[in-house]
Amino acid sequence: MSASLIYVMGPSGVGKDSLLNWLRAHVRSLQNPPVLHFARRTVTRSLDKSNEDHESVDFDAFGRLQQAGAFALQWQAHGLHYGVRHAEITGRSGWVIVNGSRAYAAQARALFPGMTVLHVSAPEAVVRVRLTARQRETPAEVEARIQRSQSADVALAPGDLHIVNAGSLEATASVLCDILQLRTGLRLVHPT
Repeated sequence: MSASLIYVMGPSGVGKDSLLNWLRAHVRSLQNPPVLHFARRTVTRSLDKSNEDHESVDFDAFGRLQQAGAFALQWQAHGLHYGVRHAEITGRSGWVIVNGSRAYAAQARALFPGMTVLHVSAPEAVVRVRLTARQRETPAEVEARIQRSQSADVALAPGDLHIVNAGSLEATASVLCDILQLRTGLRLVHPT
């Protein structure tokens, strides 16, 4: 049985990693957790510059993996290379969550027809605070990133999910659980 894909996308600073980390911990806390795999990405970024558990490789190693056909999904963004290995998606049962790229969504849809797209957004002021707090970029780079996110076309299709991450992480994550449970049938909400 092949896995069904949940493709999470949104601009930097909207809190995708924080939401996914919360969801991962939440799923582990459930008495009967659903079959839900969080795909680990291969990224040309060091481990200490991210709150994402990823495989860190240099550009040469990424290129070798790419040439060997190691990736089911791959893209470039902000001077980095991202890939999701085949083993993270194919041959799995249940659902797989991928932290993807808005620019790569059309290619991902072509490769995985029927995938569920979840677009995460946040108000510009909230994104600015989050990007500044990460301390990865200069103020000018933060502003450039915000401008790019404002002008980027978001390839949302009918039926795609959208969530605004503007309040507390717990409040947004609760809404996320509700909409994913409705869409996928995954049991993500504690019974009351």
